Amino acid sequence: MASQVLHRQAPLERPEFVRPVAEVPADLRIVQTLPWYERIYALDPIRQFSLLLILAAIWQVYALWLDNNLVLPSFGSTLEAWWDSVARGPLLLRAWTSIKLLLMGYAAGIAVAAILTLLAISTRLGTDLLNLLTAMFNPLPAIALLPLALLWFGLGEKSLIFVLIHAVLWPLALNAYTGFQGVSETLRLAGQSFGLRHLRFAVQILIPAAFPAILTGLKIGWAFAWRTLIAAELVFGVSSGGGGLGWFIFENRNQLEIPTVFAGLLTVIVIGLAVESVIFRTIERITVRRWGMQR
Repeated sequence: MASQVLHRQAPLERPEFVRPVAEVPADLRIVQTLPWYERIYALDPIRQFSLLLILAAIWQVYALWLDNNLVLPSFGSTLEAWWDSVARGPLLLRAWTSIKLLLMGYAAGIAVAAILTLLAISTRLGTDLLNLLTAMFNPLPAIALLPLALLWFGLGEKSLIFVLIHAVLWPLALNAYTGFQGVSETLRLAGQSFGLRHLRFAVQILIPAAFPAILTGLKIGWAFAWRTLIAAELVFGVSSGGGGLGWFIFENRNQLEIPTVFAGLLTVIVIGLAVESVIFRTIERITVRRWGMQR
């Protein structure tokens, strides 16, 4: 058998070459221009306003088809009644009465929630107390406390503020405590390694880390307080000689002024949208979105 000798061939040598690098001008800017409709659609207020216009058009068409002003007035007649109530009626005064009461109750609820949350994150007894009170009173509708508020505080602002505190307190305290409990050990250790203690540790580490949950609690508390106030005013709305938006709606319903009733409801919705779109969105933009904690 003939032996075969295998010769190892040397690797092929590839010719060397140098690829020239194109020089990029220092003032070169690569800009991709989007179509005008995409640039407009990218704006959040434009998209929301467009949706509102679509909903208003559906409302108008359905009301004209129904043709029953006592059941559902058209959007046009509602706007006309709203303008008449603003120009010659008490709508702005009633709205200010509701907002003033809401701000007082909302601020008091935030203060009580802050105290309970501070106790809960500081002591075991505070944690047990907050868990027990939240389990007891959070499922209880604030409007259910209205009879007790009337017995304890009488017919006036104090009764409304009492039910508003109940509406704000429990969702805010629960969300804030959950946010503080969710702060990772890595962040806690990082703050301690930088020498942060007590108040500085809470302000620079705990509160920013828990702020998304706190902001969610503030939103929920605001929504609960707003609808609780309108419902309470519908029941006994006059306080200190004047009623709020709920009483405005109730009065016009008794007089069968249905377009004016819808004007009052529209005012409630517009105030809610303004608070959500302006105040809370601004807080989100300058805090959690800037910090990279929310998309």
